[in-house]
Parts: sequence; structure tokens; C-alpha cells
Amino acid sequence: MTEPLRVLLADDQTLVRTGFRLILRADGIDVVAEATNGAEAVEAARRTRPDVVLMDVRMPEMDGLEATRRILTGARDTPASSS
Repeated sequence: MTEPLRVLLADDQTLVRTGFRLILRADGIDVVAEATNGAEAVEAARRTRPDVVLMDVRMPEMDGLEATRRILTGARDTPASSS
């Protein structure tokens, strides 16, 4: 049996995150973390190493574009952990 897809949700609107979480979980997708801004998303991605990040572009503190850049840079600089 394959492992479920692991997703990080990043959106400053609670209702949007809740809606995506309900839809994704109904399809058997594991939501491993949620973030309300780009800085939280970067930290959550570092901590949880999701397969997919569903990122809003416009968020406070750090926008989704900058957060995505930082997540991708960190992913290249960190060796993949073996399971």
C-alpha cells in the first residue's frame, strides 16, 4: 500500500484552509501542517517536509512567492532523509 500524499496548506484565511483541508482529507490526502503566513510556511515545510505545498500568493509577513523561493532553496540545501 502506498503512503498518502503529504500536503502543507498555507493561506492567511482560516475558511480557505478549512475548506481545502476537508476536501483533501476526504480524498485520503494527509494535511501535515497549516500556516497563516509565508514565514510560518517556510518553518512548517522545514519541519514536516511535505510532498506538496498549497500556497496562497498574498499573505502577511512574507508573501507566498518569497516563501516558495525559501522552501525550494532549503530543499536543495538539505539532504533528503531516508525512511
